[in-house]
Amino acid sequence: MLNGIIIAIDGPAAAGKSTIAKKVAQKLGFTYIDTGAMYRALTHKAIRSDINMDSDKDLGDLLLHTEILLIPKNGGQAVLIDGVDCSDEIRSQEVTSNVSKVAAHTTVRKLMIEKQRALAEGTGVVMDGRDIGTAVLPAAELKIFMTASVDERAERRFQENEKRGIHSSLSQLKEEIENRDRADSEREISPLKMADDAILVDTTSMSIDEVADKLIELAEKRMER
Repeated sequence: MLNGIIIAIDGPAAAGKSTIAKKVAQKLGFTYIDTGAMYRALTHKAIRSDINMDSDKDLGDLLLHTEILLIPKNGGQAVLIDGVDCSDEIRSQEVTSNVSKVAAHTTVRKLMIEKQRALAEGTGVVMDGRDIGTAVLPAAELKIFMTASVDERAERRFQENEKRGIHSSLSQLKEEIENRDRADSEREISPLKMADDAILVDTTSMSIDEVADKLIELAEKRMER
């Protein structure tokens, strides 16, 4: 059972999903899969290729001819697009502003879900995103819905950008997060929502270690069953 448990972590932008998921996966010796990075990778390539981001067909065709690899690196994960490490580029403001639009397309969503399910086969996995527990891996043994206040999430994104050398406005980030929440929750295909059997974890006043320890405890209980 240890090698087979799947942990699905969903939640809105900047709720701490990726940070916590990486830490939990590392502690448990599981594979970490950042599905948001996959959508960001496609968005980055679409921008560079001057693809119409309102066209489901064009984006679907682009994805079919794009290799996206998630490679473990320094306790985290490198994102390779067609063999090139674009881990930093996919976090740009331009990508952030357009990724929800790209992720909302039916063909893109369908193809990505197929890729994500294939990545999760045969091993212990921690996968984070917005529709993991509801659409990608609905049979996951442990489902977490992670959230935090908008103010807290904006502050986290601001600090994250500062570390990457990206200058941003806190008020603008707050507005972008609110818009992203709305777009993710209202899209027709795989909207952001909490699975019926998910556990809600509000990280607003919790440290990274506190959240990680809570999830590891929950995972260990699942593995004892």
